[in-house]
Amino acid sequence: MNEMKAPIVELSEPTTLHPSVRDTAGSKKIALLRVLGPGHVWALGVGIVLVGEFMGWNFAVGKGGPVAALTACWLAGILYTCVAMIDSEITSTVAAAGGQYAQAKHIIGPLAAFNVGLYLVMAYTMLEVSNAIVTGDLIEAFATNAGLEGAVDKRAFMVLTVVALAFLNYRGVLATLTLNLVITAAAFATIVVLFVAAQPWAPGVVLKHGDLLGTLPYGSLGILAAMHFGLWFYLGIEGTTQAAEEVRSPARALPLGTMAGMMTLLIAATITWYVCTGLMPWEYLGQAVTPLYDAARLTGNRWLETALFLGTLFATIASANGCINDASRAWFAMGRDRYMPVWFGAVHPTYRTPYRAIVFFAPIAIVFAISTPLDQTITLSILSGLLGYTLMALSIILFRRKWPLGTIPRGYVHPLHPLPALILLTLCTTTYVAVFLGYGTQLMAMMAFYIFASVWFVLHRYKYVRRGDQFTMPWPKPQGY
Repeated sequence: MNEMKAPIVELSEPTTLHPSVRDTAGSKKIALLRVLGPGHVWALGVGIVLVGEFMGWNFAVGKGGPVAALTACWLAGILYTCVAMIDSEITSTVAAAGGQYAQAKHIIGPLAAFNVGLYLVMAYTMLEVSNAIVTGDLIEAFATNAGLEGAVDKRAFMVLTVVALAFLNYRGVLATLTLNLVITAAAFATIVVLFVAAQPWAPGVVLKHGDLLGTLPYGSLGILAAMHFGLWFYLGIEGTTQAAEEVRSPARALPLGTMAGMMTLLIAATITWYVCTGLMPWEYLGQAVTPLYDAARLTGNRWLETALFLGTLFATIASANGCINDASRAWFAMGRDRYMPVWFGAVHPTYRTPYRAIVFFAPIAIVFAISTPLDQTITLSILSGLLGYTLMALSIILFRRKWPLGTIPRGYVHPLHPLPALILLTLCTTTYVAVFLGYGTQLMAMMAFYIFASVWFVLHRYKYVRRGDQFTMPWPKPQGY
């Protein structure tokens, strides 16, 4: 935790220095620390997402049955592979805090950047809320199974989760993501342990796919409906880009950490589906709060049950921890660029963290955690993520047109352009339809919220945006400018 006592470094002022580290008079300001490597990037991305294997994905089973959920899992895997490839190219070039927000302000413009910033903040905050809810439910269930029914108030653990992790993020990014690296690896290991304990090499001994798998209870429409929660297997992998300004070598660490994280999640998602659908009837699995923990309980192995309790707990903590990191970086970047009040663009003088943005969202997350059902918070997070992915596909097309290959240095070049962008747009559109089928009211309300926020930005905040200051990359003028 060396970053806790980091001295304030006197920074030089090259032309590429971000405005966050200097004021208009040229005096020195405090910057975020560049202390992270590829392992931390992997831990940030997988740490946020791995909880999707421990909860939430199984609602896709309830929408269309086990086969539909597996189809949605793999289609969502294709969608997020496109996201990871596109994100890796742009972010290894636009290495600034805010991730997709920073990309949008350089490539599209202020209004798009403002909306992308809101998408990120809403997606990560609602994911953090979902993690807090599951943490409380999990501890309550474990206490009940241990004969302590009524002895635990799950709301207290929801609040404790948010407050403790906000404090950790306040104190420093290196300690925060090092913790994520350790507990994310431990959580992934428990999935592998459960898979081995289920004896996949001996069908019918532990796993009863022949009796439980069935067909498509709702026909092909069930596959479409399952796409909604199929995204939950991977939602948040794009969060690796939020650390762009705190990574030692963005051109190397961001693509490597992001793509390694995506491969990890594809393996974990398939293993999770295979084990859970072989141990539980789909009608129960489709509404379970903690499916992997429930699967471990059904094996009758007390040690395995304890391991999956800890794995689920580690996964929810790692995810909530990463979400606080990512939401605060996006909000901090928006404050620094005057899209939001500049008060949020401050860096702590000792810990070098965006501490005001971190503290601001803690009470908001607590209110949602103790008052909103889990499927609703998951849906709000998914919808915000979908909107961001749609703009991401448009961003890479504009990025390649404005700055073709060879005009600016890139740390990574994704293959087969524009095919990944077109696939991404197609799968996003399909998922919008899936969400509308089950949660049409929430979809319309979310769209109305972002339209209202856009009007507010144009009328009240756009006048404060300094276009020259926010464009921080030393690139040539766009082609055709």
